[in-house]
Amino acid sequence: MASVVGTFTIDPRARRAAAKRRTRGEGATAWAFVSPSVLIILGLSIVPVLWSLLLSFQVNDLVSPSRWVGFANYKALSADPAFQAAVEHTLVYTALYVPLSVVGGLGIALMLDRQIRFISIYRTLVFVPFVVSAAAQGVLFSFVLDPEFGAANSVLHKFGLPAQGFFSDPGQALYLLVAISLWSGTGFCVIVYLAALQGVPGELVEAARIDGAGRAGVLRHVVLPTLTPVTVFLALFQVINALQVFDLVFVTTKGGPLGSTTVIVYFIWEKAFKSFTAGYSAAAAYALAVALLLAGLALQLYQRRRKGVR
Repeated sequence: MASVVGTFTIDPRARRAAAKRRTRGEGATAWAFVSPSVLIILGLSIVPVLWSLLLSFQVNDLVSPSRWVGFANYKALSADPAFQAAVEHTLVYTALYVPLSVVGGLGIALMLDRQIRFISIYRTLVFVPFVVSAAAQGVLFSFVLDPEFGAANSVLHKFGLPAQGFFSDPGQALYLLVAISLWSGTGFCVIVYLAALQGVPGELVEAARIDGAGRAGVLRHVVLPTLTPVTVFLALFQVINALQVFDLVFVTTKGGPLGSTTVIVYFIWEKAFKSFTAGYSAAAAYALAVALLLAGLALQLYQRRRKGVR
């Protein structure tokens, strides 16, 4: 039934139609505001991802027309010793960098989680290397570790030690990259752990001390279990960073000497922009994407399992 307001009669159907028109107008206005962002996201992320997926099934030299080859690129990739070496170098780098950065970050955070003089300065000094770009780090350490004119060999000479090849030595180069990454990447773990330590319940720490637990006992039974979610996040974050390492390698060693520091992302870049085998490079990129996806799924499974145990 229509309702009467003063001398005017309002039809409920007209009211609903007006509400729908108003809703459509608001929706159109909202889309007008967000459409530029949506187009940018589509143009810079989704479309390139789909295009590179199609490219991985083709032979493409970035000049002549592409030719569809199916899974041939992936088959060739599985039998390529250069790609296998790049995977091995990446895994070694990841296996060293991730646990050392996380454990080192936790240790430094525990040392800095106290009120002492100049503590703010110490925390800042630990974090500063993290904000230095990898390119700048590479340039800096390329000068310091230069076999002929670098400061490192000068210091070794003063102590009567033999000069080292550093980045020119295939047996040292990859481990030096890990050390440089630790110098910069550990600071991020320190800051995250310092923030997480503020959330450790003080009553649990006090209860553990009343029960006779020492510092090691409090750390083992209270602090570390509380920090488990943060540790899982940092481990995944560092794994993703390690699997994608490129700029530091590009600035310092360019995959050498003798391919000893060729990691997966540098291999992808090299195949795309030096060998001009874009399809093959895209296949390698998707192999890396699968590895990153598996790392993310492993984290999700771990979190669900942990919640299930609780």
